[in-house]
Amino acid sequence: MKNIFTITIIIFVFSAVMLIGPNPAAAATAEELNREADQDLQTLCDKVNLARMLSKEAKGILVFPSIVKAGLVVGAQYGEGVLMKEGKPAAYYRTTSASYGLQAGIQEYSYALFFMTDSAMNYLEKSKGWELGVGPSIVVVDMGAAKSLTTTTAKSDIYAFFFDQKGLMAGLGLQGTKITKIKK
Repeated sequence: MKNIFTITIIIFVFSAVMLIGPNPAAAATAEELNREADQDLQTLCDKVNLARMLSKEAKGILVFPSIVKAGLVVGAQYGEGVLMKEGKPAAYYRTTSASYGLQAGIQEYSYALFFMTDSAMNYLEKSKGWELGVGPSIVVVDMGAAKSLTTTTAKSDIYAFFFDQKGLMAGLGLQGTKITKIKK
């Protein structure tokens, strides 16, 4: 019975990864990614005052307009994003992660990372693949905290905003997430 359960989990995760993983035929073009990232960033800044304030001071903003996460005990996620500097696309990145634990479902969401210091921006640009949680300090901003933070009290290297969640899966986080530069 345990073997059947294990095989079922492996098949589910493999299927999910094949659906959400890097598929060149389904991958967004640079123009599509730029447009989606720009629209999502504008929507986030319109809805969240702190995001709007931080965007004016950020050294760069890395926007992932569509991250797909799926899991049944074992999970995976994948998405592509664009680094915006001074309102213009500067580079492209992918985000991937794998997880294990009590989880089930499939979800699509977006997130944006606001790089507030030169050292954080340099860390991203010079790394060959950056695992979030290692390196510059990151604060995940929930909408409640966003109301009490200001650009005067916001002193971390990077601020992360999750938005546009769709689907059914418990929990969002950045642990174990790796960001790697890609060519578009």
